[in-house]
Amino acid sequence: MSSPDGRNQRDERWSAKMRRLRGRPLPEYVLRICDDEKVRQEATLAEDAYRRAQRLADSAPDDSELGRQAAALAEVHESAQLRLRAASLDLPFRALPRPVLEELITQHPPTEAQASEGAAFNPDTFPAALISSSSVDGMTESEAAELLGSWSAADANSLWEAAWQVQQVSRTDVDAVSVGKG
Repeated sequence: MSSPDGRNQRDERWSAKMRRLRGRPLPEYVLRICDDEKVRQEATLAEDAYRRAQRLADSAPDDSELGRQAAALAEVHESAQLRLRAASLDLPFRALPRPVLEELITQHPPTEAQASEGAAFNPDTFPAALISSSSVDGMTESEAAELLGSWSAADANSLWEAAWQVQQVSRTDVDAVSVGKG
């Protein structure tokens, strides 16, 4: 039975919101690796051509020829993307719950010299630990350290950034709400 002030309805709405909030999955980020330069270049060129054609078609909606060209290039683009995905290896990463991330950071404190330069964690040990902890595939810390040490600087940075960036993903917005004078 509901109270005259509607408390039970509010409680039910709040309970429903909390169930939804508790059920939210953590963000994920995928690092796609493709060593086939030809496939990568074809995908990039196809995407660029499609985007240009689509912009032209959008700027002249009455020009059916531009629309047909954009549609044809959309198919070329999709085909190139399929080839790229087939030639790629995906490494998915998932954000860690905040307390887990904070604990991981405390387990890898900066040295005195690193701290004096403003480091919040040890950049020599923390990246491999974070990559391992956030790897959906179960990459171990030693495997992460091996890749960080054997890949080119750009590729190693991409691996680190994939694990770090997913920790920074926000899926929230704040709207200002005006409360009327009553």
